[in-house]
Parts: sequence; C-alpha cells; structure tokens
Amino acid sequence: MTTTSSAPPRALTKSELRRVMSSSIVGTAIEWYDFYLFAISSSVVFGTLFFPQFDPEVGTINSLATFAIGFFVRPIGGAFFGHFGDKIGRKNVLVITLIMMGVASTLIGLLPTYATIGVWGAVLLCFLRAVQGFGAGAEYGGAVLMLAETAPKKRRGFYSALPYVGVAAGLLAANGIYALVSSLPEEQFLSWGWRVPFLLSIVGVGVGLIMRLRLHETTVFQEVKKSNLRVKAPLVTVFRYSWRNLLVAWGAQMGDKSLAYIFESLVIIYVTQQVGLPESMILVGLLISSAVQFVTVPLFAAWSDRIGRRPVYMCGAILSALFAYPFFLLMDTGNMWLIWLSLIFASGVAKTMMTAAQAGWYAEMFPAPVRYSGFSLAREGMAPISGGIAPLVAVTLLAVGGGDPIWVVAYIVGLSLITLISVYLGPETYQVDMFPKTTDESTPDESTATGAAEPTKQETTT
Repeated sequence: MTTTSSAPPRALTKSELRRVMSSSIVGTAIEWYDFYLFAISSSVVFGTLFFPQFDPEVGTINSLATFAIGFFVRPIGGAFFGHFGDKIGRKNVLVITLIMMGVASTLIGLLPTYATIGVWGAVLLCFLRAVQGFGAGAEYGGAVLMLAETAPKKRRGFYSALPYVGVAAGLLAANGIYALVSSLPEEQFLSWGWRVPFLLSIVGVGVGLIMRLRLHETTVFQEVKKSNLRVKAPLVTVFRYSWRNLLVAWGAQMGDKSLAYIFESLVIIYVTQQVGLPESMILVGLLISSAVQFVTVPLFAAWSDRIGRRPVYMCGAILSALFAYPFFLLMDTGNMWLIWLSLIFASGVAKTMMTAAQAGWYAEMFPAPVRYSGFSLAREGMAPISGGIAPLVAVTLLAVGGGDPIWVVAYIVGLSLITLISVYLGPETYQVDMFPKTTDESTPDESTATGAAEPTKQETTT
C-alpha cells in the first residue's frame, strides 16, 4: 500500500498567523471567562441564592452539582459540534459556540433567584449551565485546531497551546471581576453585585465575533475539502480507527482536568470554611496563579516542541501527585504568601505542564478528516468524571474526613497516577504531518506515526 501526502497549500504569512493567534486567544478567553465565572459562583454565591432551603454545606454541594451539569453535557456538545467542525469547517463552529456560551452567561445574570420564583430559579440555572457546557464541548478544540493546522511544524506545540493562554485570561478576568464585586457590602453583592460579571459577557461576545468572523478556514481543512476527504460519519470513524488514542487521551484527562477544578475551585471552599480566611484573599491568589500561566503555558509548550509531548505531560502528573499533600499543609498555615506560592506551583506550574503539552498532542493524534471530532471526544469524553464531579467528590471527601484533606490528597494522587500511566502508554506525535494523506487501496492507512488511520476516499463523501 502506498501512502502519499497532499501538497501543502500556501503557508500563512506572519500577519495572517498573528490574526489566527489573537482570535483564538481572545475568543477562548471570552468563552472560558463565562465557564470559570460559573465555577467561582458555585463556590461562593449560588448555594445561598438558589439553594437557601438547605444548610450551607449541603447548599454548596448542590451548587457544585449544578456546576457539574456542564461537564455531563460537554461530551455531547463535543460530538455534535465536532461532527460539523469536520464537515463545514473549524471557523463556523467557533462562531456558533461563542454566541451560545455568551448568551447563556448573560441570561444567568438576569435570572430570578429562589427568593423570587422558588425552585424554578435553580431549574433555569441548570438549563443555562447545560447550554454553556454544550458550547464549551467543542470551543477549545476548535481554537486549538485553528492554530495547530496553520502553525509551522517545529513550533506547533507552542502555537497549539496558546488558546490555553486565553483560558488563563478567562480565569484571570473572572477572578478579577469577582474580586471587585465581592468587595461590595454583602447585601448589595447578594442583591445585584454577583450579576455584573455575567452581564458583562455580552460585551465580550461582540468583540469575539468581530475577530472570528474575519478569519479564513485552516489550510488543512481546505485541503481535506479540496481532496474530497470529508467523511460521512467522523464520530464513527474515530471510534473505528483511533480508539486506542482515544482511550489514552481519556486516561490523560483524569489528572489534568480534575486538578484544574480542584485547585481553582475547591480551594476557595477549603480556605474560607476550613482555614477561616477571607474569600478576597484566595481570589487574589487565584488571580496571581492565573497570570503566571501567561508565561508557563508557552514555556512548557515550547519545551514539548523540543523533547516531545509525553515527557512534559508526565512530568506535570508526577509533580501534581508529589505536591498534593504539601499543598494543603501550606493552606493550613494561614500565611497569605505561602498560600499564594502553593497556588502558583500547583495551578501555574504542575497542572499547566500537562495542559501545555496536551493541546498539540491531542491535535496530532487524529487524522485531518476527523481531527475536530477526535480532539473534542478526546478532551471532553471523560469530562463528567475528570472535571464535572471532581470538585463535588473533593468536597464530599473533605466532609467525610471531618475537614481533614487526607482523602482529597489520596484522590489527587490517584488521578495523577492514572494520567501518568495513560500518557506513558500513548504515542509520541510531535513530528507528524498535519495534512491529509491519501492511499491507493481501500483499507485505511494504519502506518501513520500516531497510529491513527487516515480514512480513504472510498470512506469519504462531499
């Protein structure tokens, strides 16, 4: 069987690449501002406003369960939009998801609470959270592919990880605005202050739309379309030919995504309820750790271009496991500087090593005609377990331990080990070609570097 690669189209100019880069970062920042805003609100205010009929601890758990809904919907959104991302293009899907998440967040800011309409406030909150999750299921993958499929091969990891700078910017903005409104008198904050960050989402949507509508499709997708390689059922093709890589990616997600929400969400509850420190102090610490990621994400991603994705990813998993117990010891000191340093290391260094290597790795695992579906499924398939229930499980384990975080530490170590083993068993991909390949036989080419088979023309359709 002979496998040939299509001649790559014209490379993007530096100005065109910068436009794709800025659009991916800004658009992702806007969408993940919405997502993280909900995460913070779940820990801080939703329990009081939408679940006041329960005691504070149970109200917080119910609030985090609402937060988890988005993660249960994300795999569905990833499969749905991934299909269309492989059929009609990356850009079109990114525009749709931006509108979806922005409108949902704005409407959350207008929601009546339990005091006004009773339990229906919580029902509407759950519905809008599900809309957020449906859009988020494919947003990050599309932003990564816009860069992965246009970046120079030797710097693909660096450019692919830049959308996560947008994720960090979204977290930074969410924490920053929340720190401001939470400084209001409690009565004003609970009355209208908490709504302001959500209502500001509509401004971001306008900015993001202007930037994304100006983009062109990636050169790789244009080549897939030109070569008549779009598949009838991308989802089926991924499960049929790339299932090994999919399983590896799902295992790798267990530590990366879970730790992100444990370190950046549970920590608010732990410091305020167990250590007894003011909420504003921990929000500032999260702001600082988010800002650090502007440096560490590109740094670790560039490192993965030199030594490969797997070593960087595994190093992050090992550091996360080793630092789990010291993390809580530093929290228990009540010392502001030590708490901030622990947040910087846990979230800005250890966890970020995994995230920085992940973007390019996932994009390179799947062949061009099904890459959007493959990436979205890889990143979101385990979202209900790795992200959605992680804060909920951690809070429950904290309650079981009577405030002692030892069970949470064991949980973090276990997730990190699953990630370490999964990445170790996965393929190294940083040297692969992103452009579609065609074969002269009716069976898929299973000799690619990633082990992900390219669909043949007999399996494709326009």
